[in-house]
Amino acid sequence: MKVRRVLSVAGLLLMSAWLSAQQGATPAAPIVIHTTSLPKIYLRQPFRVEMKAEGGMAPLRWQVSSGNLPPELTLSESGVLSGVANKPGEYKFVVTVSDNNKPPHERNQECTIRVTAPLLVQWSKLPVVNGQRVEGAIMVTNDTEMDFDLTEVVLAVNENGRATAIGYQRFTLKQGTEEFEIPFAENLPHGAYQLNVDVVAEVAETNTIYRSRLVPEQKLIVQQGP
Repeated sequence: MKVRRVLSVAGLLLMSAWLSAQQGATPAAPIVIHTTSLPKIYLRQPFRVEMKAEGGMAPLRWQVSSGNLPPELTLSESGVLSGVANKPGEYKFVVTVSDNNKPPHERNQECTIRVTAPLLVQWSKLPVVNGQRVEGAIMVTNDTEMDFDLTEVVLAVNENGRATAIGYQRFTLKQGTEEFEIPFAENLPHGAYQLNVDVVAEVAETNTIYRSRLVPEQKLIVQQGP
């Protein structure tokens, strides 16, 4: 009888201590996501950013709950977004952060990330033949925070492999410059020509070089002149 009474008293004491702990426990703070915007990503360059959140009952876990990350990028449970993007574009997705409560508390955040090329080269005027004159133009964009020492070379290569320069420019392309046009033109002897446009951008401060090439789908035919 005494043994039962001792056990009963011990049980009551444990229950009282548990109730007291529950009443005195401080509820976890709401989850707050601090990473609400993401930097742009450059094509084929390593990317890593640690997404930040606080509150809730640790540990916090991250996941992509809707939408799509850029190909080759992953989001770890700890919130590290990393990888090497290989496809340009704008990607929209939603991340969900959950804590260790039972059931877990959650918070969602819409995100947008842009994958771009540091040096973007496009046709602004496709090359054409006017009489014996080959002419065209390209547009160059510096989508970085550094100035480029930019060199553009346009070569026309005939069927015998002989190359003739019909365009050359070297200048400083300022950071953030969009769609700066560079025209080219030159008279050529008759023949069929493959046009190659090569653009090289150098950043001395970081010892970085970016390259891009444009090639028309068809050869250019210069007819025999009078």
